Amino acid sequence: MGTDRRRAWRRPGRVLLGLALLSLSGCGDPAADQRLAAWQAGLAQALDVAPPATPSPPNIGAFPERDARLFPVAETREGLLDVYALRRCDIVKLVARRNSQLGKVAPASQRWLYELTLWRRLQACWNGPAAQALAAEDRQRLGHLLERKTRQLPRVSWNALFDAEEWVGTFSRASSPLPPDADPGRALAALAYLRRMVVHQFDPRWTPTSADLEGHLKALRQAPFTAEVLRALLLATQRLEDLDRQLAGAACSPDNAAALNAALASPAVRRGHAYLARLAEQGRRWLTAVNALLDAYPLARPAVTRYRRRWLSLDAPAAPWPRFRVALARHAARIASLRRDCATPGASGASTADGA
Repeated sequence: MGTDRRRAWRRPGRVLLGLALLSLSGCGDPAADQRLAAWQAGLAQALDVAPPATPSPPNIGAFPERDARLFPVAETREGLLDVYALRRCDIVKLVARRNSQLGKVAPASQRWLYELTLWRRLQACWNGPAAQALAAEDRQRLGHLLERKTRQLPRVSWNALFDAEEWVGTFSRASSPLPPDADPGRALAALAYLRRMVVHQFDPRWTPTSADLEGHLKALRQAPFTAEVLRALLLATQRLEDLDRQLAGAACSPDNAAALNAALASPAVRRGHAYLARLAEQGRRWLTAVNALLDAYPLARPAVTRYRRRWLSLDAPAAPWPRFRVALARHAARIASLRRDCATPGASGASTADGA
C-alpha cells in the first residue's frame, strides 16, 4: 500500500463521518438496487477505495414463444353417436361441455382439468363392470380412446401449464429484481400443488378441484417471482463482482480495524448483507421448486430445456444461481481476509489481492 493510502487509514474519523451520513441517507426501505448500492458505498469508503460504478445488468432471456414451448397434440374427434355409445362411461355431458362455445374458449387450467377428468372416467370405465356391458365394437372403441388419451395426457398437461398466463407471467422480462420485502410463500405453495397435479395425473385416487387449482394459479399472479429472482441474482452478482474488483487492492491494519468494523456494523451495510442472505434463501427455495415442477414431467420441449439450463439451473456454471453463489463466497472470503489483515501488524494489500 502506498504512503497516501496508509495516511488515509490513519484518519478513521473521516471514514466514520461518511458512514454516518450514508446511514442517515439510507433511511426507510429502499429497493434492491438502492440497498446494494449503499452497501457497496459503505464498504468502499471504509476501505478507502473508490465506490464501483453501478451499471444495470442485462435483462434475463426471453421465455420461449408459445409454438416453441407447446407440444403438438392431435385433436380427438369422435362423432356424437360414438360418444353416446360410451354413455355408460359417464363422459357424454363432459364432452358436451368441452365442445360448447364456453368450453372452446376455456382457459388452459380448465382444459387441464377436463383432460384429467376425461382420462379418469375412461380408465374407471375400462376397469369396471360398465366396459363388460358394452358391445364388442364399443368396448374396442373405448380401449382405443383410453390408449390415445393415456399417450397424450403428459403432453396435454405440459401444454396446460405452459399455455397458462399465470405460469408464463412468472418469467416476464418486464419486471424488477426481487424486492427486499418479497414473500413468495403462497406462490411456492402453488408450485407444490402444480407439481402434485403432474405427479398424480395417472393416479385416480387423487383428484384436483377447480377451486384449488384456480386459487393456486391466482397466487402466481401475485408477482413474476421467477423473473424477479433471476434479475435479483444477476444484479447481486454484478454488484458483488464490481465491489470485489475495487477491493482487490485494498488492505487493512490494526490502527484502522475500527473503521472496517464500523462499516460492517453500519445500517446500510447490514441491510445489504441482509438482502444478500435473504436472496440466497429465497432464490434457492424458488428455483428448487420450479425445477421440481419441471422434473415431474416425463418429457419437455427443447426450447424450454435450453431456457431451463441457461436460466433456471442450480448447477450449470453460467446460470444465475451458481454464479451468484460463487460471487457471494468470494466476497465473504475477501472480507474475511481483510479483517484478518486488520488484526495483523504489517499486513499489506499484496497479501489480500487474491483473497477469494
